[in-house]
Amino acid sequence: MSAKIPAIVSNRVSDEAKRMTDVVAKFVEEDCVPADPVLEAQVGEGDARWESHPPIVEELKAKARKLGLWNMFLPKGYYAESPGWTNLEYGIMAEWLGRSRVASEACNCAAPDTGNMEVLAKYGNAAQKEKWLKPLMDGKIRSAFLMTEPGVASSDATNIELDIKREGNEYVLNGQKWWSSGAGDPRCQIYIVMGKTDPSNRDPYRQQSVVLVPANTPGIKINRMLRVYGYDDAPHGHGHLTFTNVRVPVSNMVLGEGRGFEIIQGRLGPGRIHHAMRSIGASEVALDWMLMRVNDESKKPFGKLLREHGVILEWIAKSRMEIDAARLVVLNAAIKMDEQGPKGALKEIAQAKVLIPQTALTVIDRAIQSFGGAGVCQDTPLANMWAGIRTLRLADGPDEVHLQQMGRNENKRGREATERIKRQQARTAELMKRHGAQTAQPGTRIRHSKM
Repeated sequence: MSAKIPAIVSNRVSDEAKRMTDVVAKFVEEDCVPADPVLEAQVGEGDARWESHPPIVEELKAKARKLGLWNMFLPKGYYAESPGWTNLEYGIMAEWLGRSRVASEACNCAAPDTGNMEVLAKYGNAAQKEKWLKPLMDGKIRSAFLMTEPGVASSDATNIELDIKREGNEYVLNGQKWWSSGAGDPRCQIYIVMGKTDPSNRDPYRQQSVVLVPANTPGIKINRMLRVYGYDDAPHGHGHLTFTNVRVPVSNMVLGEGRGFEIIQGRLGPGRIHHAMRSIGASEVALDWMLMRVNDESKKPFGKLLREHGVILEWIAKSRMEIDAARLVVLNAAIKMDEQGPKGALKEIAQAKVLIPQTALTVIDRAIQSFGGAGVCQDTPLANMWAGIRTLRLADGPDEVHLQQMGRNENKRGREATERIKRQQARTAELMKRHGAQTAQPGTRIRHSKM
């Protein structure tokens, strides 16, 4: 609820955004969370899951649109299509969406569509927007983002190998992609694909391009859907795809050849904030479940409620502190993005990207531990939440890549820090001399030593 917005950012949130946060919270708590088990039941079992779409989703989407909870993610001031919320304001709403499996999709704010819509809104031309952005924003179709590849170390995007060659008025694509999230959904109609158009370019960051590929284009084969700790996330899925002489019109190139890195960097910044705030929402859910479990009168190991065992209250306190601190890190990044854009907030975005999944996993793990065997099975949402959030330590770049970059940038201050400390030490020496003072060292007058 808006009453829970941290005081340090509350004055940056408009009254209308606070009102809408209350609407989001009510919709999630009263409609989406109760619908999550219905979604799972409607998905069903077996291969038929990849050919159907749970009706509960469309029911919730219709209600969300009536409430004005639609496409909230496009930030104010950067997109003509924006509903008018800042990154900070949407971040606060996204935390509530993270409390439910279905809530983000119900509001048309689910990955990877959000990032793909940002790409089309920011970099797409009028024809591309009309053909693909409009139906995506209307919630009529879904999309997938194809970047990672099985044959190379994709954490370094310069390694991407999918070949994009121009032949006349067409581009021909050959290669493989995996972790293509959303490719299993029967409503997924467009792939945003990154590949190499100029592999011999001396600048490794000008070799890549981004092309729009309709999902029904001849030559695309879905090899399989990848499991995440045993979950295959049907019908959404995470596809492993092969492209064999896949042809698309030259007009499907986004922005221009060699602009791929520019596009993916613009895409990934806001998405990391969205993932982080949803993860904080999931952490709050985990803490709620832990509180329910440790106060359950029917469960008394060794004759006492769990809350009466020493470590449990410490877990609760630590979880509360860690969630609240993590939230401020993300909201700070959102404010920096609002003020300076994603490029001006690279450090803050990276901090949020690394810290929040680790925090969420710690909190969820405590909740799982409090439930014992029930925590790792389907009787709570905890195991599924843990599996999904664990992937965020890899998605959009592994933690280690961001940490290396942050460490390298922070270390640039090494000389400045050294010079400042030495200036202060020199000033101390001057003051000592002027005042005839000496630093007293303990133990200099001890005389009982035999040495």
